[in-house]
Amino acid sequence: MIDPRLNHGVLGRTRRDFLCHSGAGFVSAALAAMMQRDGALPALAPRVAKAKAVIFLYMYGGPSHIDTFDYKPALNGMNDKTVKVKTFGRGGHKNEGRIVEPRWNFKQYGECSKWVSDLFPNVGSCVDDIAFLHSMTADSPIHGSAMLQMNTGRILSGGPCIGSWVNYGLGSLNENLPGFVVMLDPRGGPISGAKNWSSGYMPARYQATVVRAQGTPILDLDNPKGVDRPMERRMLDVLQEYNQEHLGRVGGHDALASRMSSYELAYRMQATAPEAVDLESEPEETKELYGVGDARTDVFGRQCLLARRLVERGVRMIQIYSGGNHIESTWDAHNDLVKNHTLHAEETDRPIAGLIKDLKRRGMLDETLIVWGGEFGRQPTAEYAKGTGRDHNSYGFTMWMAGGGVRGGVSVGETDELGSAAVGNRYHVKHLHATTLHLLGLDPNGLSYFYGGLDQRLVGVEGAQPISEVLA
Repeated sequence: MIDPRLNHGVLGRTRRDFLCHSGAGFVSAALAAMMQRDGALPALAPRVAKAKAVIFLYMYGGPSHIDTFDYKPALNGMNDKTVKVKTFGRGGHKNEGRIVEPRWNFKQYGECSKWVSDLFPNVGSCVDDIAFLHSMTADSPIHGSAMLQMNTGRILSGGPCIGSWVNYGLGSLNENLPGFVVMLDPRGGPISGAKNWSSGYMPARYQATVVRAQGTPILDLDNPKGVDRPMERRMLDVLQEYNQEHLGRVGGHDALASRMSSYELAYRMQATAPEAVDLESEPEETKELYGVGDARTDVFGRQCLLARRLVERGVRMIQIYSGGNHIESTWDAHNDLVKNHTLHAEETDRPIAGLIKDLKRRGMLDETLIVWGGEFGRQPTAEYAKGTGRDHNSYGFTMWMAGGGVRGGVSVGETDELGSAAVGNRYHVKHLHATTLHLLGLDPNGLSYFYGGLDQRLVGVEGAQPISEVLA
């Protein structure tokens, strides 16, 4: 007899569904015992983790590596010279271009004597805790697809983002708060929107919760007027009974189960979230460290401070976006490089350094992984015949990592003397993802989710190894 649940697409959707809905009851019972409270089924036994949480500082638009952390003295004196260099960006494929010299001086910082631009003097004071990746590469020079790859591992829509993979593999450390939080630039969200923090083909309970550092932190969390907590609890209990009855008739139903889970999480968050996001309880000295109160740094400073508070309370993955939904409010410096990068560096430099220093003095940096970067870098050449704007560069760019099992004071890989392409120890976005999962105690090549006939992985079905040079 054919199981009627097949008509609902239940069996065969995931191995978890198959085991839970097939054969002997003891299989389902044993499997349920293995599952964590939030429903995550670890794909493998976790390794020893160096990090418990990740804070991803996303510089939307593509910061220029040769104007920030990738020192290229060979460019000095070459301004406006036309050189033979292959580029591929918004302007299409080109074989030559006009050089735009770096517009900022570089200085050496720390015991590692790392060269850092005057754009980031505060981050420069933290270089001995940072591992710089100067040979990053990506598959697309177009913002939408490049952002999807940085967030989901693929240039096409529909894949779970890295925060969803982390929660799927490890589960939550705090059942009263979301495991994955995203904070957007108040000037607007990035291109492709929620696809960048979606759970894709995984259950919806693994997607991010958007949290704001100003105003109402979490929208639609408060009860309507006249509805108190006991009344809400009774309403949810009745709703849960109806939903459970429906699930019993139709079998597994990811969307409904996720919705039920989200209702319960929202109820618990009503009691815990207000304290977690209360920045006013922080000492003035701490707020000053992050730049809270300064017109230039207040927004990103509040977001970084809130990220630290959420990590303290067990949130696994936090992503903070610098860059809004208009080209002038992102790091996408196609026209006036100085105006663009000065604005965004002034907004983020002090808060980022404050985050590193605050985590370190609290003894939290060793178990909190910080990742900094955008979807790609910038070319050493101009996009237009005039001006200082740089085109997109996915052939070679810089990202950095700190804390959470990372070796500080090291620089890995390199780009050529002009900064146009990675030439030594070239690493792909999937290697960054593999490193992140590894530091969290997960095997990047073992963490999988069965979908579309394949064991899907964040690092792709072909797999990837962590970047060993940055591992402590």
